[in-house]
Amino acid sequence: MPTQANKGILPDRMIAALAEAGGILPATDFVPGQIQPASLDLRLGEIAYRVRASFLPGPNTTVAERIDELKLHEFSLAEGAVLETNCVYIVPLLESMALPDDIAAAANPKSSTGRLDVFTRVIADETRGFDRIRAGYHGPLYAEISPKTFPVLVREGSRLSQIRFRRGHAQLDAAALRELHARERLTDDADANVAEGIAVGVDLSGIGPGGLVGYRAKRHTGVIDVERRGGYDLADFWEPMLARSDRSLILDPDEFYILASKEAVQVPPDYAAEMVPFDPLVGEFRVHYAGFFDPGFGYEGAGGRGARAVLEVRSREVPFILEHGQTVGSLVYEKMLARPEQLYGQGIGSNYQAQGLKLSKHFRV
Repeated sequence: MPTQANKGILPDRMIAALAEAGGILPATDFVPGQIQPASLDLRLGEIAYRVRASFLPGPNTTVAERIDELKLHEFSLAEGAVLETNCVYIVPLLESMALPDDIAAAANPKSSTGRLDVFTRVIADETRGFDRIRAGYHGPLYAEISPKTFPVLVREGSRLSQIRFRRGHAQLDAAALRELHARERLTDDADANVAEGIAVGVDLSGIGPGGLVGYRAKRHTGVIDVERRGGYDLADFWEPMLARSDRSLILDPDEFYILASKEAVQVPPDYAAEMVPFDPLVGEFRVHYAGFFDPGFGYEGAGGRGARAVLEVRSREVPFILEHGQTVGSLVYEKMLARPEQLYGQGIGSNYQAQGLKLSKHFRV
């Protein structure tokens, strides 16, 4: 049983050490930038499978066995391939695991993936849940991918998901989080709701002189190459939305929105954070596909002065009214096992440091 001092998220150098010790088994060598301050990017393998439906293997069943039962066809990603909207694909990842008995892992879409409305999650063998890899797991990993708004071009090596490794339970309880907030000021909200996490509200008051509140995705667009940075005109894919006088927004069912948090938040160097649903009973909408916030996000010492959380919002079956400041998520904090060698935003090509309302890196604004 790890002691309290020996619990936490593995930083970059410990992820590298875990791989060197055989706990992570990449099919090919890691590429530059693949190890992030508190996570590892996962790469797509060479083959993709179109399947009839999403699934979990469950106990005593491998993902490969379920693919054999459910696949419609398979195709190569070696030269790139387009994944169509509202289809479900399974892709074996280049990274397999041979985790020690005291190390578990959790996966999440990368920020750029979530901002494209690409629904993706990681599956392991013999599991009952997505995006969670049990301590001591030995076996392959797979990405389930379903683009919801834009068709996307991916290829072998594309990085849509990221994985964090942790020893023990290191999430801060309410008392520890309040103490950290008093010391570091985790949000610029003077009346912040600090409980098990920092409550995050939506900004519908308008940002900048034009009063922009967000973007609504257009339908029937062209393909987005996930490797192409700054390659697309915003107007071809997004409709800007301006603030209304009543500072509200009606979410239409099955539409996708990019909004921003009312609060600017930060993650101190010795901690990592994750956006989680605030309360599934407060509304018929989903917020934030990509929930990982690295050490140094928004942190002044790493080039930020607080940063907005970008909210990837999709209404469910019915129209739903959002009000300015309405709580839509909660930022929970975990202790790092050690401070990363490089923080988010410190010369590692971080795309969203000190961000306001920002689309994914693929678009020219």
